[in-house]
Amino acid sequence: MENSQNRIKIKETIIVEGKYDKIRLSPLFDANIIELGGFRIYNNKDRLALIRRIAEKNGIIILTDSDSAGFRLRHYLSSAVPKERITNVFIPDVSGKEKRKAKPGKENLIGVEGMKTEVLLDAFRKAGISVDGGGSERKTPLTKAYLFELGLSGKENSAELRRKLCEYFSLPKMLSANSLAEILPILTDEAELLSAIEKIK
Repeated sequence: MENSQNRIKIKETIIVEGKYDKIRLSPLFDANIIELGGFRIYNNKDRLALIRRIAEKNGIIILTDSDSAGFRLRHYLSSAVPKERITNVFIPDVSGKEKRKAKPGKENLIGVEGMKTEVLLDAFRKAGISVDGGGSERKTPLTKAYLFELGLSGKENSAELRRKLCEYFSLPKMLSANSLAEILPILTDEAELLSAIEKIK
């Protein structure tokens, strides 16, 4: 059980898929946490308008499961809110099921609600959000030209190289080139990135 007295203050609003994700994060973060209600957000124009207003004011952090449903919700929000108002936090692909469920989901991946505390905090760190008392800093994403030069987009084996790189950095394997462009400058420097690509090729 987490000590809610030591919750981490975050000024951005954290957007999660459902109520169990919110319950999981509440003891960890002193932050506004909004649940989407899963795919119901597609028909909830008021909730989407609220998220847009909140994003405009303080920015939002999107934290969804690493399965295909989580990515669909993430993309839906990303198309509705200006990119510069969003910070994406990605949990790694971890096989298994949540305690409250009788059996695993279709893709056999544990969601936000089942993640260990250290894994969640590490996911926030990897997104450039301070969970250790310092300030968070938005890094400049990699350019499309640089991704192409590295072989991470526009080439025959780019998708496979991205998948291996995601595995190397403990990121969900479904990450797009654009998402990688945002998160890699936060996770690593150029020398380590080039070394990682060399190792996995």
